[in-house]
Amino acid sequence: MFFMTEKLDPKSADDILKKYDKESDTMVYKGIMAKIVSAIAITFSIFQLYTATFGVLDAQLQRAVHLGFGLALVYLLYPTRKSWSRYKVHPFDVLLAILGAATPAYIVIEYQHLVLRSGTVSGLDLAVGIVGILLVIEATRRIVGLPMVCVVLAFLAYAFAGPYMPGVLAHRGLTLEQLVGHLYFTTEGIFGIPLGVSSTFIFLFILFGAYLESTGLGKFFIDLANAIAGWASGGPAKVAVLSSGLMGTVSGSSVANVVGTGSLTIPMMKKLGYHKDFAGAVEAAASTGGQLMPPVMGAAAFLMAEFVGVPYIDIVKAAIVPAFLYFAGIWLGVHFEAKRGNLKGIPRSELPKISNILRERGHLALPLIIIVYLLVAGYTPMRAALVAIVLSILCSALRKATRMKPIEIVRGLDRGARNVLSVLVACASAGIIIGVVTKTGVGLKLASGLLDLSGGLLLPTMFFTMITAIVLGMGVPTTANYVITSTIAAPALVQMGVPVLCAHMFVFYFGIIADVTPPVALAAFAGSGIAGGNPLRTGINASKLAIAAFIIPYMFVLSPVLLMIEGTAFDLFLTTLTALIGMVALSSALIGYLADNCSTLERIVLIAGGLMMIKPGFMTDIAGFILFVVILFLQLKRRKKMAAA
Repeated sequence: MFFMTEKLDPKSADDILKKYDKESDTMVYKGIMAKIVSAIAITFSIFQLYTATFGVLDAQLQRAVHLGFGLALVYLLYPTRKSWSRYKVHPFDVLLAILGAATPAYIVIEYQHLVLRSGTVSGLDLAVGIVGILLVIEATRRIVGLPMVCVVLAFLAYAFAGPYMPGVLAHRGLTLEQLVGHLYFTTEGIFGIPLGVSSTFIFLFILFGAYLESTGLGKFFIDLANAIAGWASGGPAKVAVLSSGLMGTVSGSSVANVVGTGSLTIPMMKKLGYHKDFAGAVEAAASTGGQLMPPVMGAAAFLMAEFVGVPYIDIVKAAIVPAFLYFAGIWLGVHFEAKRGNLKGIPRSELPKISNILRERGHLALPLIIIVYLLVAGYTPMRAALVAIVLSILCSALRKATRMKPIEIVRGLDRGARNVLSVLVACASAGIIIGVVTKTGVGLKLASGLLDLSGGLLLPTMFFTMITAIVLGMGVPTTANYVITSTIAAPALVQMGVPVLCAHMFVFYFGIIADVTPPVALAAFAGSGIAGGNPLRTGINASKLAIAAFIIPYMFVLSPVLLMIEGTAFDLFLTTLTALIGMVALSSALIGYLADNCSTLERIVLIAGGLMMIKPGFMTDIAGFILFVVILFLQLKRRKKMAAA
């Protein structure tokens, strides 16, 4: 069968994943060391499941144990230097792993004494705190990357350099004892909200995703997407969009999603006739949107629920229409490219039947359906995820072909703990930034500076916020990006009257889209690695396909009805419909084809019409729709005339 034979060599896919995804480039142990690392990871998962079942510990205790396990695993799995052997542990890394477990353990052991002398830091406290902060920073360098370390160090430097800062940024400065006490021995720094969310909701959802992958859900999604769209014009590209969107419900990593689904879909697209730079771009744009796809979005979405102070289901509900518009934009892009190049789909005889797929493996999707029901029914995300984990194992057992063996269940615990490490460390390092912000008040100062820079106008403020989020997203993961921008940029939008959820969703979107925005577009680079294309051209094509993500955030700030927080159902329907037609106009203009090849003038008119329909407002919608219809009519007339000739 065509859809099963064009898969990239697994070894090549793994090499590409390690090249562009730091968290995948781990040590490869054998023998006793492999068993020790697995035992730590499995114990970590068991601790998380136990506390989720029987009740979490006090906030600082829960987060300290979570961080201790995480640091120990990071130092054992990610060597100090890339040049060191990936198969033999270095004594220095073992020492750091022990310290990584010991420094948070100090909080657990001395918890009562620390509470009693709250605000007073002893000499031993200071030493432990300094070591703990340095260990978090070094773990960040290993698994997240140097750009995030630079951001953290800049905030730490600001904490001490306050008296020497100019103008509004000046503050009285902090002593070493004050800073360490605040960052390491309170719940305002490293052990703050981000690590708290990581130690509860995020871990369980990542473990849930690990078990869903073990059941073969990814292959189910790809086969289902083939059956639904593989036969259409440009079928494999539409399969990439659909399967990546479905995989996005359980995967929070753009690069991992690109490699996971792209190793199958990109070779299919190339064989059909898509250029390699476009094939890689399709997968990159679609996979990046996975973090925007309800019900299980990226880790930052759980942080947003805590920061905004709303139930997670409200975040899911708000993300539905924007996610639909985002994937519709990519779908339209690949459709017009297929029409322009006269690219056919895969013969139906070579595709699986939907009925067969649903009968054989449809039960694998039940946990996803049930987790949505539980969230809507009012269950906490932690309880819903816990139930879903159990159901994923039970549902896989409904058929012999998908049933997980006991050893696979144990390996799921191991894999889940490893998968959470990058998020865990990003949350811990982001806690350092939040700690400095809360202690110095720099967040409000930066927000005020942003307002002054934009002259107090909303659109310039949104533009500068977008640039900040995209630039940060080129060097730091979405989770950390969201924490930083929600702390220093989102308040500026809120001060201008933008609803809190709209402001936070705005920075969330642009932090994610950085993965396909050149010059540093990791998802696009991974896609080009699989396709054998040019990374920069792939990134540019991916940005064109993901154009919706650059426009939609402006839409829901100007018209919050798209996030279902204002307006009536009819308002939502009308706004979504006009935005969708606007996406048709924009996508056709960027590709250069609507009903026929577009001239330069036609492309300009379509862009103008598309933007008018996307911008909320009755008059702009009417004007944009007229421009769109005029171009469509002219192209249909021209096409009919050419066919007659």
